[in-house]
Amino acid sequence: MLQNQRRDKILELIREDGHAKVTNLSRIFKVTEVTIRQDLESIEKDGFIIREHGGAYLKDIDMNVRNFELQNKDNMAEKQLIARKALEFIQDGDTIILDSGSTTTEMAKLISGYRNLTIITNALNIAIILGAQTGINVVVTGGEFKAPTISLTGQKAADFFQNLHVDKLFLATAGIALKSGLTYPGISDICVKRAMIESADVTYLVADSTKIGKSSFASLGALSLIDYLITDSKIKPDDIEWLKSHDVQFVIAE
Repeated sequence: MLQNQRRDKILELIREDGHAKVTNLSRIFKVTEVTIRQDLESIEKDGFIIREHGGAYLKDIDMNVRNFELQNKDNMAEKQLIARKALEFIQDGDTIILDSGSTTTEMAKLISGYRNLTIITNALNIAIILGAQTGINVVVTGGEFKAPTISLTGQKAADFFQNLHVDKLFLATAGIALKSGLTYPGISDICVKRAMIESADVTYLVADSTKIGKSSFASLGALSLIDYLITDSKIKPDDIEWLKSHDVQFVIAE
């Protein structure tokens, strides 16, 4: 991996987890700790992180958590359209999982007027948004707190879904590609997302079109894990043909 590529991946990991240790990054990227420290120094100069003894953490993360603000605010107009389209697949009486993420958060902001709806989530911000609504029963997983996504992650969060059955899952992703499948920056999230998928009758992947063709750090698995992709109208014609050729069912929000 080239130096710039490695530094981009390091920043991606820190943006996902909020922090990183030199020893762990050295092991993940198979380079020396000296090299990692140089990488962190360069990323810090760009204004994204703050170094500390043995690692680094994301700049302004404390303020974002206190204000319940997510780090990822890219392509919000498209995410809002996707969220509105996704709501068309929710019915009264459903039990659904809302994964943590910016698009699922936009879904939560729009959910209202349903009767006897149960929502299970690992996202604390989503629980706060929906918790006071009548007609909605909100259930929150356990797990380790992850600041940038204001969510709970790790094996304890995954264990929550054992022997659990839900009608629908609305899943987030960082990248969708043929070779790597569904990918995410955070390794700790993989077991949680797998457990979510196993619990759901139908899985809807909610992802803006910029994520198609991209690969992130950790792979969840093949595209066959999802039943539907809900994306936006900026999807490229080549990507539409690619999805069709691999039998991926998709819905375009306009």
